[in-house]
Amino acid sequence: MAPGRNRGWLLRLVIAFGFAQGAVSMARPAVSYRALALGADERAVGVIAGVYALLPLFAAVPLGRRTDHGRCAPLLPVGVVLIAGGCALSGLANSLWAMALWSGVMGLGHLCFVIGAQSLVARQSAPHEQDRNFGHFTIGASLGQLVGPIAAGALIGGPDMAGSSALALVVAGAGAAVAVGSLWHIEDRTAVTCRHERGVRVPVGGILRARGVPAGMLISLSVLSATDILTAYLPVVGEHRGIAPAVIGVLLSIRAGATIACRLVLTPLLRLLGRPLLLTLTCFLAAVLCAAIALPAPVWALALLLAALGFCLGVGQPLSMTTVVQAAPEGARSTALALRLTGNRLGQVAAPAGAGLVAGVAGVAAPFVMLGALLLVSAGVAVRSPGASGRSGGAGPEPRTRRGGPALRRTSDI
Repeated sequence: MAPGRNRGWLLRLVIAFGFAQGAVSMARPAVSYRALALGADERAVGVIAGVYALLPLFAAVPLGRRTDHGRCAPLLPVGVVLIAGGCALSGLANSLWAMALWSGVMGLGHLCFVIGAQSLVARQSAPHEQDRNFGHFTIGASLGQLVGPIAAGALIGGPDMAGSSALALVVAGAGAAVAVGSLWHIEDRTAVTCRHERGVRVPVGGILRARGVPAGMLISLSVLSATDILTAYLPVVGEHRGIAPAVIGVLLSIRAGATIACRLVLTPLLRLLGRPLLLTLTCFLAAVLCAAIALPAPVWALALLLAALGFCLGVGQPLSMTTVVQAAPEGARSTALALRLTGNRLGQVAAPAGAGLVAGVAGVAAPFVMLGALLLVSAGVAVRSPGASGRSGGAGPEPRTRRGGPALRRTSDI
C-alpha cells in the first residue's frame, strides 16, 4: 500500500482515537472526584493529576526512537490496554497512592497510543496529504474531548460520590477497550522494510536544531495550554460573573464543536492560505480572542468568542504535527513527534501552575491575557517557520509547491 492510495486505515484510526481519547477525557474528571471522595484535598488532587502528565515524560523519547526504526502499530494496542487498565483500576483503587499510580499508567497509555498513531499518519501519508490526514486524525481527539466529559457528568453525582465516580472509571476503561476492534491490520508492514539497516540515530539536540521543529513545538504547546486553561478557568470566570455551570458546559461544548468544524475544512483553508500564513493568522486571532475573554461580556457574546476561538485553536495541533514531521531529519520523525508531545506534557504541568499564580495576583480573568501573550509569540514564530520545505535528513531544501504547501518529493520513511 503506497502512501495516499487507501485511507480506510485512517478512518479506523480516527475511530480508535475517538474511543481512547473519550475514555481519557471521561476518566480524568472522574479520578479527581474519586480522589476527593477518598479524602484528598486540593493539593493531593493536583499531585494525582500531575502524575498523569509527568510520568510519561521519561518514556516519550525512547518510544519515539523505537518507532523510528520499527513498526508503529504495536504501540496502539499497548496504549489501549494501559488506558483501559489505568481507568478501571483507578475505579477499584481505595487509596490515594494507588490512584496516582494508575493515573500515571493511564497517561503512559495515552502517550503510547498517540506516538504510535501520529507516526503511523506520518509514515502512511504522502507528503502532500499530511496536513489533511493529521487534521482528520485529530477529529478523533476532538470527538473524544466532546463526549467524554458529558458521559462522566451523566454518571457522577448523587450522595455516593465514591461509587458513582468508580462506576464512571470502569465504564471509561470499557470504552477504551472498544478501540482495539479498529486496529487490526492498520499498518502497511512494507513501509518499515529495511529501516533497521539504514536507520541513523540522530541526537536529540540535532532534532531540536532542525529549522521548524522548535516552532512546531511552541505552537503545539501554546494551543494545548490555551485549551487546558480554558477548560479549567472558564468555570471560575462563570462563577464570578454569575453564569450557571450548565451554561458554562454548553459554552465549552461550543468551543469543542468549532474545533471539529475547523478540522473538517482544513484542506480548503490550506489551499487558500498555505500552512505558515494559516498558522500565523489563527494564532494571532486566537491571541486576541483569548484576551477578549477577560473583558466583561454577555453570554451570547462569550459564545461567539468561544466559537471563533475554538475554530482558530483547531488549526494549531494538526499543522504543528506536519511542521515537525517535515522539518525533522530523516529517520528521526517519530522521535521529533515524541519531543513535541514532551513539550505538550510540560505545558500541561507548567501552564496551569502559571495561570494559578497569575490569577491569584491579578484576578481570575488574567490567565486569558497570559494565554493571549503566549499565542501572540507563537504567531510570530509561525510566520518564520518553513512551509513544507523544512530540511529533511540533511539532503538540502525540499522543493516547494506554488502555494507553499507540502512538497511532492517522496521521502523514504513516509
